[in-house]
Amino acid sequence: MAAVVVQLGQGGLQLGRALFEELSRDGDSDRSASHHRFFHSPQAAGPGQALPVARAVLVDMESKVISRTLSQATKSGRWRYGDQSYFCQKQGSGNNWANGPFPEGAYTGYGSRAVRSPRSIVRICNPLTPRFCVHGPRHEEAVMDLVRREVEKCERLSGFLTMMSVAGGTGSGLGTYVTQCLRDTYPNSFILNQLTWPYGTGEVIVQNYNAVLTLSHLYRSSDGLLIHENDTVHKICSQLMNIKQISFTDINKVIAHQLGNILQPAYTNWDMLEYGTNPLGDLLESLVTHPEYKLLSMMTIPQMSDTSLQFSTFTWPALLKHLRQMLIANTKMEAGIDWRVTLPVTGLPPAAEPSRNRKLHFNTSLANLLILRGKEVQDADTRRMCISM
Repeated sequence: MAAVVVQLGQGGLQLGRALFEELSRDGDSDRSASHHRFFHSPQAAGPGQALPVARAVLVDMESKVISRTLSQATKSGRWRYGDQSYFCQKQGSGNNWANGPFPEGAYTGYGSRAVRSPRSIVRICNPLTPRFCVHGPRHEEAVMDLVRREVEKCERLSGFLTMMSVAGGTGSGLGTYVTQCLRDTYPNSFILNQLTWPYGTGEVIVQNYNAVLTLSHLYRSSDGLLIHENDTVHKICSQLMNIKQISFTDINKVIAHQLGNILQPAYTNWDMLEYGTNPLGDLLESLVTHPEYKLLSMMTIPQMSDTSLQFSTFTWPALLKHLRQMLIANTKMEAGIDWRVTLPVTGLPPAAEPSRNRKLHFNTSLANLLILRGKEVQDADTRRMCISM
């Protein structure tokens, strides 16, 4: 089943391109399954047109980043974006979340009353109501038409993967509006939002407001929110990848590698003889066990540079042992695992015994999904990874 990737804002565009680069390289081992899932063959096979075309829609309010993204994808020589798969304008969002989901002239007044004007009926609403926006309603038809074209190219649609940053204006504000439009138009399709969390000391002064507004509204329309924190990925690049001068390109590569591990063909718990055919469905059905618990995170092992990887050997028992402790200690990095953290012998302690102010140091996640990719994966003993909370 195919998935359509919707890349929103500068962060979503750059990370989305890194993801397709990862998928195009890693898919060499199983080209047919990976190709069908995230790429389609072009109808025209002219010069430079024979490359696989990504099942993606690019949206940004500035044309510069989109032009660079399209050019870099074509120069890779492995894949490209569609000629008519992007939408851009000349004005940006100015890191203002309200420029994504609210209309001009609708920032004053409260309640939900309609006021008649000489030209139209203007609804004056609370600024926290996500029904209207500046860029959203103005360009909704054009953006959704691009999505519809990509959906029509899928024989069987699994769902949508939206990629955005929650710090700026276009990705967070417009991304929220587009997600709601996807839910209204395709109510039976899975929607997984990949969110890049900003640095704790970021350059956008309103990033905290943008992040809170984005999460609060996406919770209503998304099936799952997969969050990557820039601070955590930065530590991975510094301590595990041994990168001296870390850039956003390095951070995007790490995130793309993690996403590629869960989106590429993998064996599932239901069938160990064939690859799973529904990547988004398998993830969300296994992890989102309750509609009110949608926040997802990832733990990946091993994480190291390609140079170090060539001189390293791994065994499934050792990897699973470290990964299990990472899960118990709730850490995203193999380095610095606190091996002192253990699970209670009889499960969670009774509520009456510990003080309410006591902090639980072990992981209290509701559901976990283990994905193994590599040689002799069928021989890996995963019984100790079954942790009941």
